[in-house]
Amino acid sequence: MDPETRVRVIEHTWITMPDGCSLSARIWLPEGAEQNPVPAILEYIPYRKNDHKALRDAEIHGFFAAHGYAGVRVDLRGSGDSDGVLRDEYLQQELDDGLEILRWIADQPWCSGKVGLFGLSWGGFNGLQLAALQPPELGAVISVCSSDDRYADDVHYMGGCLLTDNLSWASTMFGFNSCPPDPRVVGDRWREMWLERLEDSGLWLHQWLEHQRRDDYWKHASVCEDYSAIEVPVMAVSGWADGYSNTVFRLLEHLQVPRAGLVGPWGHKYPHMGGPGPTIDFLGECVRWWDHWLKGIDRGVDSDPMARLWLHDARSPLVPEITGEWIAEEHWPSPNIHYGEFELAKGRLVSGNGRTDEAEALTIRSPLSVGLFAGKWCSYAETTDLPSDQRLEDGGALVFDTDPLEADLDLLGDTVLELEISADRPVAQVAARLSDVDPDDRATRVTFGIRNLAHRDGHDDPQPLEPGRRYRTRMRLNEVAQRFRRGHRIRLAISSSYWPLAWPAPEPARLTLHLEGCRLHLPERRAPADTPVPRDLGEPRQAPTPAHTLLAPAHREWKVEHNLATNEVALDVTNNDPVLHLHDNDLVFGRDVRERYSYRSDVYDTVRGEVVHTRHFRRGDWSARTVTRTVLTSTRDAFLIRATLDAYDGDVRVFAKSWDETVPRDCL
Repeated sequence: MDPETRVRVIEHTWITMPDGCSLSARIWLPEGAEQNPVPAILEYIPYRKNDHKALRDAEIHGFFAAHGYAGVRVDLRGSGDSDGVLRDEYLQQELDDGLEILRWIADQPWCSGKVGLFGLSWGGFNGLQLAALQPPELGAVISVCSSDDRYADDVHYMGGCLLTDNLSWASTMFGFNSCPPDPRVVGDRWREMWLERLEDSGLWLHQWLEHQRRDDYWKHASVCEDYSAIEVPVMAVSGWADGYSNTVFRLLEHLQVPRAGLVGPWGHKYPHMGGPGPTIDFLGECVRWWDHWLKGIDRGVDSDPMARLWLHDARSPLVPEITGEWIAEEHWPSPNIHYGEFELAKGRLVSGNGRTDEAEALTIRSPLSVGLFAGKWCSYAETTDLPSDQRLEDGGALVFDTDPLEADLDLLGDTVLELEISADRPVAQVAARLSDVDPDDRATRVTFGIRNLAHRDGHDDPQPLEPGRRYRTRMRLNEVAQRFRRGHRIRLAISSSYWPLAWPAPEPARLTLHLEGCRLHLPERRAPADTPVPRDLGEPRQAPTPAHTLLAPAHREWKVEHNLATNEVALDVTNNDPVLHLHDNDLVFGRDVRERYSYRSDVYDTVRGEVVHTRHFRRGDWSARTVTRTVLTSTRDAFLIRATLDAYDGDVRVFAKSWDETVPRDCL
């Protein structure tokens, strides 16, 4: 960052919507922007600019401002210090507000009239969604860790299976929605605004469970419904440990605008902040993108390869060290990818037509323990939530290995598994994992996929299986970039459950694989010697972090327990944020999270997920605290939700509410 560039911060301003609702914004301006207007970068999210994201926002938007852009951070309606109530993700109201914000920004004296949309996760989602509405003020988008398909590839469902991240994420937003606005910003009406949110924001988990198939609810704001609606340049970014890496490849393939893809060795974080692998000068990359598309300055963006990707090298599943290298693909899909076919034989993956047991069938009915060491569907860049040694899972799965490889093999793209399969229940689940097995037999998961077989013909109209009938189905595993070293083996493991990453089927099912109809297609990368190598992506840079004091460090922990006396098996997750004191606004705040996923005696009706969030705020004599608790269980016929919300003004409980909901299972 240029040390001579000065930045002015407008700590708070109101943006008024046509219905009178006022949204709270913080703005970072380059000095002199009122006399020499600049493009603006908007990040529009519900994560509380005044506390939860205050430090991160200043580091990012201060950097943009120091490089000639107005950084604008707006709290969604009903979040942070903005008026109103937030009732769900990506509602039309949110998008309408977003369009109005873009108009407001473009009309400001410090703005040149051009705006870029920027954001991670929620902000990445609505960046794509707003772009599809074609606002004239919008010049370009950088979307990080987002999805183009809200049903098939988001935190809620995967392959027609319910992700337990659905419960975890619903509980996160339950906690966020319970938080009060800041009295220092909104004044005496803070308590009235708070009570309105507590009463009306609702139980999002209930709503999401009422839509178990890909209906109009999920199609709304899924930009895959019409990629051609996006008419501005898009940079799509994710990490291999993130839950959203597949989106990057679909956007590169289907968008018809200038586009760039970046997937690195990170989790669900911005690439200058994320782990577990090496970070980069991501904000510098953003400024190059903005300079090109918002200012018309040639920064060489046109000469960048379409995709820059981190190729993982062999690594231990027990050590967080990440090794690998950056590779480039000029186009996606790439002509450098050639699919190799493997047949499934008893215990083996056989290249070509080497199988001799043509008519053999193998069966599996996995214990619920398969998945306890799978890690989180979407890693938040903590080594605690990454998958462990897959040998801990393989005992409950059908396992197929190649012979030791005679040469290094690079995979890049999506693995496709063709199955000829039958089940003894009308609803059944299949999970497939691809692992790198080193000469010491340690198994590192490389990619995975899960499929609800009732969704074998699509997610719009699932149909029960006919027990015993053979079905042919294709399932795609997540995109992958992995180098398998000479002497290593490639392992495919198939199980009938994957708990607690995915909620189990209504009852245990026995799967039968009819091997003559099973194939594994691996995306082998054979790059010519003259394939370009990406330029150095640099070391992370950011604006200075505002003054603060760390009062208590973050605490992250995952622990698997098996109580042999009660035969209860549980995964306990601790995910406590640091407790911080922000000096500028004299605010102390923190968040404690406990999650527990359990079952007893391998009985499906005992499967249980529980998440408790505690959030607390303090300034002088003022303090507020909320506690949200959500419990999800199931029977063969229904999901059962029990939830409570308690809010405290000082030591006095000022609000309490409980929910007891039943949602019928719909082929799930």
